[in-house]
Amino acid sequence: MFKVLTYNKISVKGLERFPRESYEIASEVGHPDAILLRSHKLTLDAIPATVKGIGRAGAGVNNIPVADCTERGLVVFNAPGANANAVKELVVAGLLMSTRDILGGINFIKREGHGLDEAALHKLVEDGKKQFAGTELAGKTLGVVGLGAIGSLVAETGLVLGMKVLGLDPALSVDAAWRLPRDVERVENMQTLLSRSDYVTLHLPVVEATHNLVNKELIESFKSGSVLLNFSREKLVDTAAIIAALDSEKLSGYMTDFPIPELVGRDDVVLMPHLGASTAEAEENCAIMVAGQLIDFLEHGNIRNSVNFPNIFLERSGVCRLAICNRNVPKMLGQILSVLADRNLNVDDMINKSRGDIAYNLIDIEQDPQEDLIAELKAIDGVISARTLANNNI
Repeated sequence: MFKVLTYNKISVKGLERFPRESYEIASEVGHPDAILLRSHKLTLDAIPATVKGIGRAGAGVNNIPVADCTERGLVVFNAPGANANAVKELVVAGLLMSTRDILGGINFIKREGHGLDEAALHKLVEDGKKQFAGTELAGKTLGVVGLGAIGSLVAETGLVLGMKVLGLDPALSVDAAWRLPRDVERVENMQTLLSRSDYVTLHLPVVEATHNLVNKELIESFKSGSVLLNFSREKLVDTAAIIAALDSEKLSGYMTDFPIPELVGRDDVVLMPHLGASTAEAEENCAIMVAGQLIDFLEHGNIRNSVNFPNIFLERSGVCRLAICNRNVPKMLGQILSVLADRNLNVDDMINKSRGDIAYNLIDIEQDPQEDLIAELKAIDGVISARTLANNNI
């Protein structure tokens, strides 16, 4: 019986993926094998020693101590792309709100039109609508920085809206390249994209290279009067630089899903309360994806969509599977296989992959091992964790 500890409200459709005959799922459970959460801030000391994997029902993992988890051999999963459509639709809403003062017009009618008769309301509308006039997206240029699951959808929608779309992603994967519409013009550097774009939308993770990516120096490359949209991560932009760019009208607007005090109340800023993935569909998709990944990992040791371990998959063969995590240093695999050979355990199939300082092995053997095998494997200097997984299909 596997035990999964949950934080936050996880979609029922995701929880239903765990077979009840072999899983206990609860917000309070002793000795859990895995943790499933959304936005709960997880600290290392709150992770029980029995935990082997952590599933984040969403894309960002800044609420999880990933580096510390890696040191303990804990696999951290996320759900990239599961909320992509929800975020894309919010970005489109941001684009539309940046072209004309839609919110101002709505509030104007709500404030001034209450209690008026039809004639008075009609006069109010005709006299007042001029102040809310704007421009159209069609024919304008949209610059998309980051062409992953969300960025590629935004780029595609920009084309549908009649915009010219520029794209930039130095780390574009083969899969992402296949998803990208061929009408998106790929540019080689940020300065080119910014100088040509009327609207710039960010779709990047926060890493050392992207922290405060949009800073005072980079803003100099923006086309005057352009609009910046950030529905990705707060720390991608330097707030002081954004304020200075708005004050100088280098930027005509800033649309973001990450409110901060310095921007509240500005007419040239639209702040949303982190609504990106807040749809029923996105929450269901994320929970379903992560549930499937945790099940495959707990039962078979396979890893998909991990932020700290290599993706790895091995079809089941043999009677028992060993899942072993070790430091990525020379001669580790040889030492592991030597232990198996000394016990006359024949390897039926195996796979070994590494990511940074971590290596992960799946080894199928042809018979059940003795009970003290795992202890001997863990005693090897450099082995972080090891466990056995019976092949229930045999």
